[in-house]
Amino acid sequence: MFADDFQPTVRRSLLSILIDPINKQLSAVNGLVLDGIGCQKAYRQLFSGVTVSLRAGQGLHVAGSNGSGKTTLLKIIAGLSNDYQGSIGWRCSDELNHVIDKSDLLYLGHLTGVKSLLTPLENLSWWVSLCLPAYPIGSDEITQALQQIGLNSELNTPCHFLSAGQQRRVALARLLLSQQRVWILDEPFTALDHLGISQIENCIKRHQSSGGMVIMTSHQVVSNVELINLNLADYQQRPN
Repeated sequence: MFADDFQPTVRRSLLSILIDPINKQLSAVNGLVLDGIGCQKAYRQLFSGVTVSLRAGQGLHVAGSNGSGKTTLLKIIAGLSNDYQGSIGWRCSDELNHVIDKSDLLYLGHLTGVKSLLTPLENLSWWVSLCLPAYPIGSDEITQALQQIGLNSELNTPCHFLSAGQQRRVALARLLLSQQRVWILDEPFTALDHLGISQIENCIKRHQSSGGMVIMTSHQVVSNVELINLNLADYQQRPN
């Protein structure tokens, strides 16, 4: 499901999600198959023939130069774009379907979606009240999520006073409240320092250990997470 219409299947304490990820209640999605995916924009073929499969607990790192189509591919996988060639299959239990319930996806784009006049606590509380009306998550759980992501003294500081990296942390705190099987993350490490990157890498590893899947882009080298590398340069036409 997307960050703006997130709904969990059950309410769990945040502490159990952080410490005991093996017991997270995830959806039935346990595989993804991309078969010959291609995309053309403005008479230019961005990429073609992208073929890869993922199963529960695996991750995919989409690499490529600026303008190569990394974000485009993520949007195609997330169902935000239908302008592509090839087919996408989601394995749910023993069946392969060409559509997926959006509640099984959490998509975080390269923009933070953080309201600058609100504090980190207000931002995440507002997001929870908007997206989780049937699942009242308390302020203690929201505070724990922000602290786990590295925000402590900044909880009640308006976000326009925070650095770009701190605002990125506010956005990424949503991951700690997520129980979606599939995470699609566009440049999650942008503006983060080494500690912030390490914290998100650990969050991704916990998600994978619970059977979740991660599809992400990053200009940084991702060395501490086990990911399948997909370089779009290998799927682009070369001039004669």
